[in-house]
Amino acid sequence: MRVAVDIGGTFTDLVYLDEKTGQVGMVKSDTTPPHFEQGVLTVIKKAGISGEEIDFFVHGSTVVINALTERKGAVTGLITTKGFRDVLEIGRGNRPDLFNLSFKKPVPFVPRHLRLEVHERLNHKGEVLQELNIAELDAIIAHFRAQNVTAIAICLIHAYKNPIHEQAIASYIKQVWPEAAVTASHEITKEWREYERTNTAILNSYVMPLTANYLDKLEKHLIENGATGRKTIMQSNGGITTFAHAKQAPINLVESGPVAGMYGAAVLGSLLGYENVIALDIGGTTAKCSLIQSGEISITTDYKIEWDHRSAGYPIKVPVVDIVEIGNGGGSIAWLDEGGALHVGPKSAGSMPGPACYGRGGTNATTTDANLVIGRLNAANFLGGEIKADIEAARQAVKPIADAYGTSIEEAALGIVRKANANMVNALKLISIRRGHDPREYTMVAMGGGGPMHAMALARELQISRIIVPVASAVFSAWGMLLSDLRKDWLRTYNCRLGELSPDAWNAEWAQMKQEAHATFTEQGIADEQIALSLYVDMRYSGQEHTVKVSVPENADWDELLSQLRERFHLLHEQHYSYRLPDSEMEIVNLHMTGFGRLEKPQIAEWTGGGTVEQAIVENRRVHLDEFGWQQIPVYQRDLLAAGERFAGPAIVEEPSSSSVIYPDQRCWVDRYGNLIVEGAE
Repeated sequence: MRVAVDIGGTFTDLVYLDEKTGQVGMVKSDTTPPHFEQGVLTVIKKAGISGEEIDFFVHGSTVVINALTERKGAVTGLITTKGFRDVLEIGRGNRPDLFNLSFKKPVPFVPRHLRLEVHERLNHKGEVLQELNIAELDAIIAHFRAQNVTAIAICLIHAYKNPIHEQAIASYIKQVWPEAAVTASHEITKEWREYERTNTAILNSYVMPLTANYLDKLEKHLIENGATGRKTIMQSNGGITTFAHAKQAPINLVESGPVAGMYGAAVLGSLLGYENVIALDIGGTTAKCSLIQSGEISITTDYKIEWDHRSAGYPIKVPVVDIVEIGNGGGSIAWLDEGGALHVGPKSAGSMPGPACYGRGGTNATTTDANLVIGRLNAANFLGGEIKADIEAARQAVKPIADAYGTSIEEAALGIVRKANANMVNALKLISIRRGHDPREYTMVAMGGGGPMHAMALARELQISRIIVPVASAVFSAWGMLLSDLRKDWLRTYNCRLGELSPDAWNAEWAQMKQEAHATFTEQGIADEQIALSLYVDMRYSGQEHTVKVSVPENADWDELLSQLRERFHLLHEQHYSYRLPDSEMEIVNLHMTGFGRLEKPQIAEWTGGGTVEQAIVENRRVHLDEFGWQQIPVYQRDLLAAGERFAGPAIVEEPSSSSVIYPDQRCWVDRYGNLIVEGAE
């Protein structure tokens, strides 16, 4: 049996596949902070799965991002080159809120008294200018011990080019202080930019003890329950890795859960013949979206946590699926600011106490409460009927906002939903229109408990003509994990003008990276024929700061390779920035190789259940549909709809933990896999 478990801010989701029978099942349960492993064990037990049955286990976890946002990591020290102790305060000058006179830089994770220096120096070519004074480490270690440091980050200037001094320091610390968690920056990233490298190394060490402890406890409990099969965890780059590798580089798990849904959307889109996809995942706490072009998810190493229009955030220089995430989900709290303006999120009611309608003591109005008040949610269908929603509690939670505006509770609830939708539309524009992509040319895949609820309204706003609501949409991120491969990205700075590239040096760099990839996957039990490699370069016009990622042509001779790189770069640069400079010199900044260890995938079975449209109607309900007003509309039970069945809106399609709201100008049909395909009316 293959089992995937995804921990979200509100719920923990499980999807399983019985490979003998082909049966797919899904379970949701409350997330259990701070002991997240208990939530994992709870959903496994709830699904009725014994440990002996689990042959393959994959996990998406929020443990890293939670530790960072809640500042619950280890006391961390930094060792850096003499003169670079203050790089964290210096940071970058490109702050997001340029004219804010009250702007404050983010507070470093490591205070100044825990940032110490050693005498050593390399130049930009990696040549040693000053040898490392290893004797200085004894005093540094003594200081760290006295300050209760348990994790150490090492980041030396130009170590991305030559890690010899970082390796010496790490080796010495492990000999004299083996209990300390140590990260050398070159082990995490070989890209230049000292501020970003330093911050990434620090954050990796900061979460290393906590992550190792969490994974050790989870693995121990799984083994005690008989689960001795392969255990993997989702990474931020859209691939999975072993628990052992995750404990060494836990910063690669910073977006462990959300990216699985984006990867699943890419797989599903390709299966159905839609290569250009906008993936939308709305959970209980956040809404996430990503753009998939030509079947490929976009990867960035310019990821930041806690970045917004007022804060520069903290850079993390590791490969992350390019997603936009906002604090808008089903549990997002609606509130009024001092000027009386309505806001929704980012604060969430979570699973405890949860929305007011859960009856667990929550009193704040949330998006879920608002959807219940205007009829879009069924009070008897929360978590498949496990929660009996209290509609009167939802109305009372919305009432203070209605009173503040002098309007009805229903109108206030509609305003909350519209405000949440406006926030989500802005997020969707950030990953499409703001980056030169026309959303009308894309298919939306809606997932998460709230995705199908809001997707049709968002698609109408952006004129997206097709929305896919996949089977098991409420647990789709966990489903995506079952389809994932082992993945690792190798990036290294290789700064050279395109016209000055040497074929021998170029081929030697790629050969070394390919050798590392094969060694890594072989260690994880992957045969050579299962290894697939994709090559990219980060390019820019000479004199520019930022780069564009360009795929490297396969099996091309040298002149053809250079020609194709030039043309591909021109096209991508024009798409991103609206212009090209055909006579300008280009340069390569980074080499990027993505390695996949291909795993056997479960087959997606065709949908054989259900019946006619008439047989699937379970009730007619009064629902408010924005400009169409209040309407009495049919409600369909999803598992009673057979493949090929078609119906026109307005309608609601209900399933455990999710509901799809279809507008009067839209129509819906069920494809052969059981997915709902919603399209604009002709």
